[in-house]
Amino acid sequence: MKKFKTIMIVAAAAFFTNASFAQMDAMSKEKTVEVGGAAMYPSKDIVSNAVNSKDHTTLVAAVKAAGLVETLQSAGPFTVFAPTNEAFGLLPAGTVPDLLKAENKATLTTILTYHVVAGKLNAVDIMKLIKAGNGTATVKTVAGENLTLAMKGKKLAITDEKGGVAYVTIKDVNQSNGVIHVIDHVLLPN
Repeated sequence: MKKFKTIMIVAAAAFFTNASFAQMDAMSKEKTVEVGGAAMYPSKDIVSNAVNSKDHTTLVAAVKAAGLVETLQSAGPFTVFAPTNEAFGLLPAGTVPDLLKAENKATLTTILTYHVVAGKLNAVDIMKLIKAGNGTATVKTVAGENLTLAMKGKKLAITDEKGGVAYVTIKDVNQSNGVIHVIDHVLLPN
């Protein structure tokens, strides 16, 4: 009996080791994009990738404070315009700490969902929309307000309803439940 248990333990260990190696091998073959010093894996969801980016720690903290983790881990698909830490740093002093307070959860949620569009819009899709719109495209965000997309030279510009403009700095960061486009400013709804 003892020999049988030993064989079963060895077999189980071999199975899990092989499964881990297989999983690592599959991930190593994925076409990743580096964001914030970390590889973003198309097989992972938006949150599981974002937590590894050194450039998105503020965004991740905000998503957690707003209670949006489960939503952004769901099937989606979503298009997320993800502001960097530097983008959040451009807001007036004290804005981010105030938004992270429990009493400001509704406002934070509105701002964050203003950066999310239902469906997966990669750069090619966005360019088609802009072309069809004769140079601009309007997309409705999950927050219910619009963003205007247009090309400014070779850069994709996103204009919020207050007239603020963010530029995409890294496009097409594919996720299992959508796509992320990294942006250089925080977009603000009306």
